[in-house]
Amino acid sequence: MHLPGPRELIAQMEDVRARTLTLIEGLDAEQLMGPRLPTVNPLRWEIGHAAYFHEYWVLRQHLGEAAGRPDADRLYDSINIAHDSRWDLPLPPLEDTLAYMDGVLRRIRERLSADGPDPERDYLAQYAVFHEDMHTEAFTYTRQTLAYPAPEIGTPVDARWRAGSLEGDAEIPGGEFVLGARPDDGFVFDNEKWGHAVQVRPFRIARAAVSNAEFAAFVDDGGYRRPELWDAEGWQWRADVGLEQPVYWREGVPGWEWRHFDRWEPLPPNAAVIHVSWHEAKAWCRWAGRRLPTELEWEVASAGEPNANGLALAPVKRRYPWGDAPPDPSRANLDGNALGTIDVAALPAGDSAFGCRQMLGNVWEWTDTVFEPYPGFAPDMYRDYSMPLFGQTRVLRGGGWATRSRLIRNTWRNYYGPDRNDVFAGFRTCAL
Repeated sequence: MHLPGPRELIAQMEDVRARTLTLIEGLDAEQLMGPRLPTVNPLRWEIGHAAYFHEYWVLRQHLGEAAGRPDADRLYDSINIAHDSRWDLPLPPLEDTLAYMDGVLRRIRERLSADGPDPERDYLAQYAVFHEDMHTEAFTYTRQTLAYPAPEIGTPVDARWRAGSLEGDAEIPGGEFVLGARPDDGFVFDNEKWGHAVQVRPFRIARAAVSNAEFAAFVDDGGYRRPELWDAEGWQWRADVGLEQPVYWREGVPGWEWRHFDRWEPLPPNAAVIHVSWHEAKAWCRWAGRRLPTELEWEVASAGEPNANGLALAPVKRRYPWGDAPPDPSRANLDGNALGTIDVAALPAGDSAFGCRQMLGNVWEWTDTVFEPYPGFAPDMYRDYSMPLFGQTRVLRGGGWATRSRLIRNTWRNYYGPDRNDVFAGFRTCAL
């Protein structure tokens, strides 16, 4: 397995820590704790937990060092500390939390700089960076959930992002496809292992994700008041949350508005719809006479290529929709650059071989697949990363606007419960 060297790992650790600190910048003591909600953590706890993960796996489990705080396990072990109790912990003040975090980073940096080659250490260090990357996305949607001011990331002024709508379907041929990651793909998570050959039938998938305007047409047509468009679980969820439009929308004069962090703004019609649950995506599909893609179909559309005559899938697979070059802002809306979703027609340089746009970035895309292990699954060292959620969540693919570009690739699997509308999720659809 190819992994970054110590110098690159240090740069990644410093970068993700800088992003973490930026995402709590400007928040007062009350905001850093926040209300007790089932979908967020107290930020003062969560930033300490992110540093604890680095310390626990790299310094303590692998290198045999002592904890930087004698109470670290009692404060930050997410496996053994119930979510609802995290507000009741004797958390240290922010100044002490930041000192603990800085100490962990300094100690790992010293070991990476001084010690010789150590593939297992470097694997754990990369794992810890990606773990914190996932938490920085959570920090970002926590600020949205709690109506805190927008974080000081990104530069949302690029004219290329205002590109309008993109209609039509891509025709995907059938054939054999290897679903999942390969051993030579570098760092991958346990739920991506390993690639296995499957047969896929021809299908048609939208070239773009569903836009705000397209979703608004469903809302305006009474979509949230028509039980025939919802399954029983979805209709009960809608009643329980009391929604008749997406969670951060309201009727304005004229037209729809949405709350972007702490400000109400006109709803951008051609931007990808975001903050919708799997239940809402399914209801829209019934209304539109469409369906969600399966996880397999999504990966084929993003990573596959047609053979020479275009009648079947070629025996090749791309790491990213556009090829093997790493993501950059011309291809994908990632890294918080736009501070939100952009028009669904933007960034044609990121198209897949079949002409599907923004398969990576902008919004996580719901699929119709239950999150389950691939054949031969074995958990990695962090056994609770995937296993507790098998059979209980739905697979999302592709990454959102706040996802870090070093983290995402075509085989990356995300997973949330079908009720989650706080995360950066939207969807694209397939023809029936």
